[in-house]
Amino acid sequence: MLEPTPIPAVTLVGAGLAGTLLAILFARRQVPVLLVERRADPRLESGDSGRSINLALAARGIAALKTAGVFARVVPLLIPMPGRQVHTRGASTFVPYGQGEHEAIYSVSRQALNRLLLDELAQLPGVVIGFNQECLGADFGPQVLRMRDAVSGQTWRLPLDRVVAADGAGSPLRHSLAAHLGIEVTEDLLAHGYKELTLPPDARGQPQFAPHALHIWPRGEFMLIALPNTDGSFTLTLFLPLKGPNSFAKLGNEAAVMEFFERHFPDVIELVPELPREFASHPVGRMGTVRCPQWTAAGRLVLIGDAAHAIVPFHGQGMNCAFEDCVALADLASAHPWAEACGRFSVARKPDADAIATMAVENYLEMRDTVREPRFHLQKALSLELERRFPRRFVPRYSMVMFHHEIPYRVAYERGAIQAEILGELTRDASGMDDVDLARAETLIVARLPELAF
Repeated sequence: MLEPTPIPAVTLVGAGLAGTLLAILFARRQVPVLLVERRADPRLESGDSGRSINLALAARGIAALKTAGVFARVVPLLIPMPGRQVHTRGASTFVPYGQGEHEAIYSVSRQALNRLLLDELAQLPGVVIGFNQECLGADFGPQVLRMRDAVSGQTWRLPLDRVVAADGAGSPLRHSLAAHLGIEVTEDLLAHGYKELTLPPDARGQPQFAPHALHIWPRGEFMLIALPNTDGSFTLTLFLPLKGPNSFAKLGNEAAVMEFFERHFPDVIELVPELPREFASHPVGRMGTVRCPQWTAAGRLVLIGDAAHAIVPFHGQGMNCAFEDCVALADLASAHPWAEACGRFSVARKPDADAIATMAVENYLEMRDTVREPRFHLQKALSLELERRFPRRFVPRYSMVMFHHEIPYRVAYERGAIQAEILGELTRDASGMDDVDLARAETLIVARLPELAF
């Protein structure tokens, strides 16, 4: 049991990526921090749980890591992915994300990044870290956090004052906050789940697919993706309905799993020797969107990251959005009294969180289905051409989200809707770029899209 004395200025619940980065930001600003985490120290563990191994780091997350002074140490963990490698049946096409290799997202191991951030935090003064310390919830009457030592089972309390909840999508502290405020939190679970598998390197230790791409096998109602790892392996993630003809419910034995992969992903099955074992032993993860109308209660408790606004993973922005939260809260806390900073944070960040939540769901349809269509590729090519011609007016929505941290999510969403209408008008009767009326494109863009200030 932890009994820190004196009580730290800020108590952070959750030593995942967001909680640890926020602790670094506070500690670098000479704010004492107590960080408590229900799990054991991940730096002392080996192996994986078969879940949430890879993440995609983009411009927003990179900017936050630079603000925290840790990005240079993170670079060796990163593999650049400047585009998607789309595997349709019998063919493979590389689709760039942006204007060149400088506009890339980066595959990174969640575990390796978490360990690095914890190592960095442990070197800073004014920090107390307690693992195996589970927060059961908050009581706003006596103003305490209810804690339990996961090793001894002993319960104890912390003051409910200047507490930041970074305790994930299932946040007990969010439930306590909602009950206290009498607000309704929506948790919309997808009817799809996911399972992660491993595609090892070949006998020479080399990647079995091109390493600098996010590989995707779109199959309409479901898909398989692969993200590269620094050891030459790939992390495969199968996104599949939970029920129905093609679903996890139908893959209850080895024969069904092998038949499913042979039918839908024949170029993968021979490369995954541990497929039956991993499929049986790795869990099916659930995905959903959490929308909480208020993130703070008088500054005593404030939610960040997934605890405030969990989103589905299909835009690769869960971590990046959470890292933006960390910088925003730390900056506001440096400029305002704590309770005011928490209120401003909730008001400022919620519209952006709502916007990226919507875009993430929309991107799932694109990844698993739309990306197979010729019109998608025509509009993608046209988007990049319009960006080259009108770089301060027309920036593809994907690029605004992934490569322009200075453009808020809500602005990307709003402008993206206008741009989708323009692309639809320009390609309605077009079969290729030669059929697009670029003079009309200029008229539409100048009339509907004000210049961006970046």
